[in-house]
Amino acid sequence: MSAETNISDLNRATARRWIAEGREIALATLVDIEGSAPLDPGAMMLIDADGNVEGSVTGGCVEGALVAEAQLVLGGESPRVRTYGISDDQAVGVGLMCGGTVRVFVERLDEPATEAVDRVLAAALEGRPAALATLLDGPSAGHRMTNVGSITDGSMRTVELLDHTVTREMEGMLAQGITQLRRYGSDGAAMGSDLRVHIQSFAERPQMVIFGAIDFSVAVAALAGAIGYRVTIVDAREAFLRSPRFTDVAEVAVDWPDRFLEARELGARDAVLVFTHDPKFDEPALIGALGSGAGYVGALGSRRTHRQRVERLLEAGVSEAEIARIAAPCGLDIGARTPAETAVSVLAEVITLQNARSAERLAESQGPIHSHRVPVP
Repeated sequence: MSAETNISDLNRATARRWIAEGREIALATLVDIEGSAPLDPGAMMLIDADGNVEGSVTGGCVEGALVAEAQLVLGGESPRVRTYGISDDQAVGVGLMCGGTVRVFVERLDEPATEAVDRVLAAALEGRPAALATLLDGPSAGHRMTNVGSITDGSMRTVELLDHTVTREMEGMLAQGITQLRRYGSDGAAMGSDLRVHIQSFAERPQMVIFGAIDFSVAVAALAGAIGYRVTIVDAREAFLRSPRFTDVAEVAVDWPDRFLEARELGARDAVLVFTHDPKFDEPALIGALGSGAGYVGALGSRRTHRQRVERLLEAGVSEAEIARIAAPCGLDIGARTPAETAVSVLAEVITLQNARSAERLAESQGPIHSHRVPVP
């Protein structure tokens, strides 16, 4: 996905620990994909001088070959981009069977690089947005720039224009949560292909706001948290939120929907789900959600319930175009009945829309299995 880097907090914490321990470390970063690949650009793998490994860049396909590359880099050889594809003898030998091509940058983490990586990982673990730009070509390959808290630090140590261009692009890509390989001219201009720079975004976790303290909310919150959302369950009835089953899986807030949304900034990567089944909560929640900037607005309930809901929203002055943005009944048609099955259905729809996919059966569809996720318009 061309979106926020999908590195687990466990891997981030391990990377920081290895750095703090002063180990000799090589870093392998997945910087580019053509076709299909198991993981997305930005995936990282650490290898120390003893051959210990943390993380993965292809889910096991080329990791063995990368351990060997890492030992060469740790032995003094230059950083390098290695390409593995299904048609390459080397790739077939190490098991890349996904049908695509991956490019992995392998480097030794020297002191400046270690400081830059540590600074970005620390911010990411604290939930603060940060970006890491790495030069992949030329004698300065491996030099970095960081953006943490809107403060840019470091240099590509080439031409001054490249630093300026990368700084501008880091800010834009971080705002959207995008991780990508960018190409620039030898003079640092945005037009050109002489120098490759990998810009890696550690964006804030997307938010999911669920209105209604019910069993379905618990099931969705638990699964949404596992795939990276920061979840808040909101209900104006304090007694409904007292159970630990809600606080165990999400943040909770006792508030009215419209008032809560007025104080919460939401964007294209965020989602609002309305599970209240009560017009006095449903309508303020949906009206507030439609005006919030959230990329996904969904509501639970039958088709008959939604038809009645639409009539009330029209009477309240909501336009048909705005109402058309509501996913209701929310979820994909998988025959879900239980709260857990419904959670799978709803989150599958959210992921489908984020990736602009069709939700067909993979066995019956064509094209790459793993798409690069793009920001929701």
